[in-house]
Order: sequence, then structure tokens, then C-alpha cells
Amino acid sequence: MAKKSKRYLEAAKLVDSSKSYSIEEAVALLKKVATSKMDESVELSFNLNVDPRHADQLIRGAMVLPNGTGKTQTVAVVADGEKAKEAQEAGADFVGDQDLIDKISKGWFGFDVLVATPNMMGKLGRLGRVLGPKGLMPNPKTGTVTMDVANAVDEIKKGKVTYRVDRDGNLNVMIGKASFDEEKLIENFKAIYTRIVKARPSSIKGTYMNTCVLTSTMGPAIHIVME
Repeated sequence: MAKKSKRYLEAAKLVDSSKSYSIEEAVALLKKVATSKMDESVELSFNLNVDPRHADQLIRGAMVLPNGTGKTQTVAVVADGEKAKEAQEAGADFVGDQDLIDKISKGWFGFDVLVATPNMMGKLGRLGRVLGPKGLMPNPKTGTVTMDVANAVDEIKKGKVTYRVDRDGNLNVMIGKASFDEEKLIENFKAIYTRIVKARPSSIKGTYMNTCVLTSTMGPAIHIVME
């Protein structure tokens, strides 16, 4: 087991691991324990009582957070013709068609999000084994396979987040930076929390959300009261 730093151990003393906090209490506490020199990312982690092997229980999607994430995303767009021009004008960092696909196939991953027009998915699909495990494969459900490439790029740049439950029911999503005002973090939390609650499959009986935890990059877990 990795040895915890002195800073982490001091921060952990401020958090009662047996208690669940209101989101207001949790955010105030997180601001106290995020003491590293870097501007720590703030992440929300859920454990859901779902089995993603069943299509209706595969919780995934995307949304633009009210206050963004504080992280600048590098966007690559696979498109041709007029759509390539629209992507460039919208602020995409990299735009191309077969040339960009060839570059990725050779091991280049200088982007955070990959967007593609539907007509390019036949060519791009061959890279599924490479892009899939990295979570970079464009998908209609997350808005990254679209003809409206300009809007897709704009939303990503504004702080769009994607989420997907793993096979153990865990779902993690970044909701901002420790430097954010408390109100902005709370607003982002409420937006994504509401989205996950509404995504509850009708086939789930009993408990849906097992845990909801707030953490900063270097800080301890803070459990949140589930409403």
C-alpha cells in the first residue's frame, strides 16, 4: 500500500470518514483540505447499483457544467470539406480527415477529446481497439459523433464533461478546480448529481446510488449525503 504524505494525513484529520456531509459542508471542507501548491482538480465519484452489461443499465452521457471544469480541453476533429472548415472556425485544435486518422493510427494522442462526423466513422472505426480503451472513441451518446461539429467543439471548450459507469458500478466526473468559488462547485455538483439521479434505470429496484464521494486531487474522500 502506498505511503500517504504528511500533507494528506493532516488533511485527513479534518474529515470524519464515518460521516456523510451536505454538499455545502463537503465543498467548504474540500477547500480546507486542498492545500497543495497546484490548483487541484475536484472530482465527484458515484458507486451505482447497476450492471452495465445490461444495455439499460449502462449509465453514460455528457453535459456542459454551469461553470465549466477549469480545464482547457484539446479537441481534435475528424471531418472533411465544409465541416472541417466549421471545426477550425469553432476553435478546434486539430482538424483533418484521413491524414489525422493515419496520425492517430501511428500512436499520436495529442488531444483530450475526439469529435467526428458520421461519414468518417467507417474509417475511424478501425481504430476502435486503440481509442476505445483510452475513452477517446467518438460516440453519438456523448455528442462527439455529429454533423454539428462547431457546436460540439464550442461545448467541449466551455467545459463539457463525459461520464460512463464502469463494470463495477463506479462513475467519476470532474466538476471543477479547488480554486473555484464554493457556489460554483455546488452548482456544478447539483447539475451532474441531478443528471445521474434522472438516469436511474426503471429495472433497478431498491437502492440505486450506493455512495457519492467528493475528492480533490491530493485530498481525502468526503462522503456526501444522498438525497
